[in-house]
This record gives sequence, C-alpha cells and structure tokens, in this order.
Amino acid sequence: MLRGVATGVTAGAVAGCAGRSSDGGDGTDGTDGTDGNGTDVGSGDGSEPVSGGELVYSQQVSPIEFDPIVVNDIYSQQVCSQVFEPLYAYDERTNPVPHLAREEPTVERDGTRYIVELRDGPRFQNGDPVTAEDVRYSLTAPVEEETANAPDVEMIDTVEVVDDRTVQIDLQYGYGPFYTLALTRSVVPESVREADKDAFNLESPVGSGPFEFDDWTEGQFVDLVKWDDYWGDTLPHLDRLRFEPVEESTTRVVSLETGESDVADGITPQTWETVESAENMSLQSEPGISYYYIAFNCNEGPTADPQVREAIDYAVSMDQAVSNFIEPAGERNYAPVPLPVADSWDFPTDEWADIGHDRDIDRTAELLADAGVPEDYNFRIIVPPDDLREQIGVSVSNGLNEAGYEAEVRRYDWGTFLDTYDTGNEDDYNMYALGWLGGPDPDSYVYNLFHDGQIGATNGTYYENDSLMDDIIAARRASDIDERRELYESIIPTLLEDRVHLPSYSLRVSIGVRDYVNDFVAHPRSQYNPRVLSDYNNVWIDQ
Repeated sequence: MLRGVATGVTAGAVAGCAGRSSDGGDGTDGTDGTDGNGTDVGSGDGSEPVSGGELVYSQQVSPIEFDPIVVNDIYSQQVCSQVFEPLYAYDERTNPVPHLAREEPTVERDGTRYIVELRDGPRFQNGDPVTAEDVRYSLTAPVEEETANAPDVEMIDTVEVVDDRTVQIDLQYGYGPFYTLALTRSVVPESVREADKDAFNLESPVGSGPFEFDDWTEGQFVDLVKWDDYWGDTLPHLDRLRFEPVEESTTRVVSLETGESDVADGITPQTWETVESAENMSLQSEPGISYYYIAFNCNEGPTADPQVREAIDYAVSMDQAVSNFIEPAGERNYAPVPLPVADSWDFPTDEWADIGHDRDIDRTAELLADAGVPEDYNFRIIVPPDDLREQIGVSVSNGLNEAGYEAEVRRYDWGTFLDTYDTGNEDDYNMYALGWLGGPDPDSYVYNLFHDGQIGATNGTYYENDSLMDDIIAARRASDIDERRELYESIIPTLLEDRVHLPSYSLRVSIGVRDYVNDFVAHPRSQYNPRVLSDYNNVWIDQ
C-alpha cells in the first residue's frame, strides 16, 4: 500500500515556493496524451527515435540551488533529478525500484535495520565510483548540517559502511515510510561536496545522472548537457535540456504555442482548455500528491479561539471556491492529506467531509460576536504569489466582510511570506494559505504541518494539544500499519474539529507538451518532471 502512491525527492516541500518549494485521468484511459499504458503516442507517424536536439522546459518558478542535501523546493529538485540519482527511483506508477541499489533493501530487527547493497558500475560525473561511504554521507549530512531536509532522515541512529558497496542503516525507532522517503533521496559524492560546498550547490554540482550541469543564471535559465559517459545501459536521446522560469501561466502557454518552449509545467484552470483543445500540443495530467489549505494562527489574536475558527469555517463555501477557481486543475480535499494518500490508506474521508460547515454568514456573525471579537477588528490573511491560493483567501475574506468584519488578503513574494507565516504574531497574520507536497504516508503531512516540534519550521499554527502531539509521534514510530491507521483516524478528525486548518484542494500535475516531443510521460511527482530518461521512456524530438 505504501509503495502504491507517489513520494517526492524529499519527504515534503512547501508547495510552489522558490526558497523552500509547486502546483500541479489517472493516465490509464489514453486521455492524457498516452496510449493507455503510460507510453506517449508522440507524433503518431511511426517515426524512429531521433537523437540530438535541445528540449526547453518552462517551469513555474526559477530554481535557486542544486545541492540535494539542502534543496527543498520543487523547481530546484526538478533540475537535481536530472543530475543526481537515488538508491531507489520511482517507476511511472510511483513504485520504488532499485536504481543505484542492486536489489530491494534487507529489513531486519522489526523494521529498525536496513541493509542496502549498491550495484556494480554506477559512477559520478567526475569518474569516481559511487561508494557506500557516499551513501552514508548523503544520509547523515542533512542532520549534521541541520538542513531543512533533516526531518527526512532524523530517525537514523547510525550508518555503518560494511564494505565499499554495502551499508547497514540502524534507526532509533521504527519508521514505516523509511524505504519510500529516506532511501529515495539522491546520493552525492562526499569528496566533491566537502571540497567546496558553495560551489557544489551553485556552480558545479556533480552527480551520477544522465545529464551534467552546464550553466545557469537565476531567474533566466538552467542548462544541462548529456553526459556521454553515463554509466547506465541507455543514453538520453536529447543532447541538451534547458529549464526556463515563466511565472505567468498564460505566458507559459503562449511560449508553448509559439515553440519558444517544448514542454510547459503547471497548466492552470485558466489555460486548461487552451492546451487541451490545441492542435499542436497535448495535455498530460496526473493526480498530484499535494495538499492545499487555509491555516489559522492559534497563538495570538481572535483565531486562537476555536469558536472564532469555527465561525470562519461558516464564512466560506470551500466547495464552491474550489469549483470556481481550482477545477479542473485540482479537486476538493476534505482532509489534511492528499487524496491519493487518503485513498491508499482507506481513510473515512466521507465522514470527515461532514465535519466542515456549509456557508452560513448569519452563523459566522453570531459566533464572532459571542466570542467577543470587536466589530472593528481587521482579519489579516496572507498568501504567497499564487493566483489560486489568493482566490481561496479572497473567498474567506469576502465571507467575513459579509458578516460585518474587515478582512484583508495580503499577497507577499515568497521571501516575505516565508519570513512571516510562522512567526505566530497576530500583527503578521490571522490566517495563511499554503500547500505541502510530501510522500505517500500521512506522517509527511500530519507531523510536518501540525506537530509542535515543527513550529517555526513548517508549522505556523502554534496549535497546542499535548495528547494529540503524543499520538502524532506514536503514529510516526509505529511499525504496524493497522495501529498507525487507527491513530490517524483519531488524530485527523480532532484536527478538523478544532479547525487548525480548513482543507481546500489537491492539485493535479498538469503539463503541456508540443506534438513534436515524443515519449514524454508526466510523472505524478512534480519533482521528477520532466522525466526524460527512465526504464520506461526516453524523450526525443521529431526534428
């Protein structure tokens, strides 16, 4: 079950930010530009693959760094996934499969020991072999350096190098998603990174992947070139891969129409029909592993009162907001985990959907007055530079306005937003709109977004509930799936009833592809797009 849903390069990332982290048929019926088996139909003229050429990929936001030890945003990860490789990669349906590893890990001691053997042959782009010492270093560096990725591997106690190709990883406690989250992290060459960490991050990253880093200018482009000595069985058909950030969604589609770009990420509701109906491109869309929400400041101000949070729940019809502003690029979500995660865990989402309220402005006004909120109080909702989340915030503010209260939506650039949303200060925010892209396990969301140990890092709610925090840790550490499910089926309704978040939607991974681009298959995890070379595809351009 855990292996049947997508996970990211890291356990989680703030959705859509440049500074810590994006938006986004199930790909089985052929309506997404594939033949129904996940293989792109391409130009459909039976042409043989052609090697050479450059593919230009339009991103939503510019990458900012390239060291997997510290990278924690989607767009930087998209570049890293071409240059670096993990022990275990994901197939087209997001099952982890051995890549640098020779076979699946040996698991011992009730899930607290993992033994991984490297395959013979992988090399880094400087010619050095990928060794067990590089694996040890890659798994321990995030905690030792206290990077944003530390929670991915903080459960590791020791990593022992058994021999040049074998590591033994002992955990402090059992952690169910260790295989799907930690062992899918990229491996870096210890000697190269330690020689100059800044250069490794921003000038000359070295991995074992099929593309080498060539050049970049932040906000303009990243250029990668094919590594002709790639250790794998197959070389990419493409000679070059260029990433260009185009933040405005309409402009991304125009660049696709004109051929300035070949593939465009992040097709929005406003541009969906344009791409879907165009004759010279196709729309590929996959259910995304993402969760978007409105969160409350439970530390200071009126929203520290659960009654006020409930009143604000009455102020908005989230169903209508998602229908108006998100569909068809996303779907309504009633729980603080992505829809595919909830489905795979068989959570009672229909029951949870009943916890939220229908829109009732009179009830909003009644509850706010009863809670003693001054009539001249001005609620502040902060949102990142994203039109979709801004519309959700505006939907909430409109309801408060109708109830007789002032409410403002402040749209910040990512840097300002990230400096503000986790202060717990009433003057900074009463609510914020954000999203989280994690792995196939509820822990990726429940721990990072609600546990008090993440306050000031990934949790800006400051919600307090000691017994619930204990349950979150118990669910994180339990090795029995049924025990964990039972805990989450107690934790999540409590969070919903206390209105720590107002769950909103999950986005789809939606990508526009020009008709001359062949064998392109959109991956459910945004971090892995564009996947131009894998066991199941090798992108080529019909020139």
